[in-house]
Amino acid sequence: MIEIKAKLVRADSAIYATGERVECLIEFTHKVFADEQPPSNRNANEAGYEFQPMTRISLLNSIFYSLENLAWASAQLHCYRKTSYSTPAADKTQELTELIGRTALDAVTQAPGEVIVATKPKILFCDLKLQPGETKIYFFNEFVPRDGPPTYRGHDIRYFYKITIATQRVKSKVQTLTVPIRVLPIPIIARPDELPVTVETNEELAPTNPFLEKREISELEISWHHLKNVTARRAPKFYRISNKRGFVGRYCLFKPAYKLGEDIVGSLDFDGCQVRCVQFSVKLQQQELPIRPQPAQALSQSQSSVGDDASSIQSFDLASIASGVAVDSMHRSATSGSAREKDTPAPTGKLSTIATTHQVCYATLQTQVVVPIPLHVTPTFRTDLVDVKWRLHFEFVTSTMMDFGGPNPESGELKAPAEMPVETMVWNLPVTIYAANPLQIYSPNQTFNLLIK
Repeated sequence: MIEIKAKLVRADSAIYATGERVECLIEFTHKVFADEQPPSNRNANEAGYEFQPMTRISLLNSIFYSLENLAWASAQLHCYRKTSYSTPAADKTQELTELIGRTALDAVTQAPGEVIVATKPKILFCDLKLQPGETKIYFFNEFVPRDGPPTYRGHDIRYFYKITIATQRVKSKVQTLTVPIRVLPIPIIARPDELPVTVETNEELAPTNPFLEKREISELEISWHHLKNVTARRAPKFYRISNKRGFVGRYCLFKPAYKLGEDIVGSLDFDGCQVRCVQFSVKLQQQELPIRPQPAQALSQSQSSVGDDASSIQSFDLASIASGVAVDSMHRSATSGSAREKDTPAPTGKLSTIATTHQVCYATLQTQVVVPIPLHVTPTFRTDLVDVKWRLHFEFVTSTMMDFGGPNPESGELKAPAEMPVETMVWNLPVTIYAANPLQIYSPNQTFNLLIK
């Protein structure tokens, strides 16, 4: 019996970025259990062996100490896609053409889904013979393709990665062992010049040595540096929120791009409002938008998009964004009020609420809004079938009652009104979420094994 064990070298995190190297240790062991141990000479005599000593030893060696022989073993990285979307006839024809000429290994390694990205298989060994109890360890490494999609588990589509280890015993079928990994997307940076980027000192006035060689930075390092600059740059944007009854408040978003694990921090200013905001809630939502129109989902998609925003508009007041004080810092955003002026509302796709925050702010002049971004979600990305976006969904409960109750003549305190007329308005603000460093996400991996009898 042969046992195959596979474990990733990175023990603290089974998460990798596109363009990063995946390293895995693969162990092949000839297992010998207690009931398969050779008996002693006395037990051999009691078992009825009446042969000569040399014949008995050769017989025991042939029975209990037979070699295990593996013809070959290989490893490669696959990206699978499982979707309910319909693909055009041209794509199906291309898929059938690609199926022609595939080897038996490709048919064995098919998971529930179609392979969209596959690296070249790497041969670990050929004709391996293992003694009982002997172990052979092999090292496998491969780069995650830069143009591949990230790991994503959505409503109508899934992307997942697996390291496929295949082996075959002599005169037996091919058997496989898969090791799942999580892949995060890193945007590809298109440099305007083709000059190699080197590591230089930040002290421009310091003398440099022309005889020292400069280390070139890889494409992945350039992407990481660009990602840090994008997510660290603070560019406050102010949004003036109002409805048909007047000014409600002003929302400030300190930066539009965030990484996994960060907090989306903003502030709401109700100073000088004409309509009092009683309470509000903010939801971090993930949008799954199909790229290609789906005939079976066109009607339901339009109904769901109208039901998400337009139905609440008809029942309550309309929200709109107006230009404000600082023209450079003021930005317009698509809201439920702007959707009224359009013939066809913008599709919302399939929504998933990830985080929610709620505050009661009737007598508040200014407050902060903090929405955490979990580490297990998928950042913003786009493929040929789906576009995954993120947004902040605001729901404001407003009232035209500017004074909260009247003074109580007995105690001198304010007396809350028995009834308060309220209206509800919604607003959607898009945000961009990027991947974090995989080493900062703790996700311990485990050992995967396979027994070949």
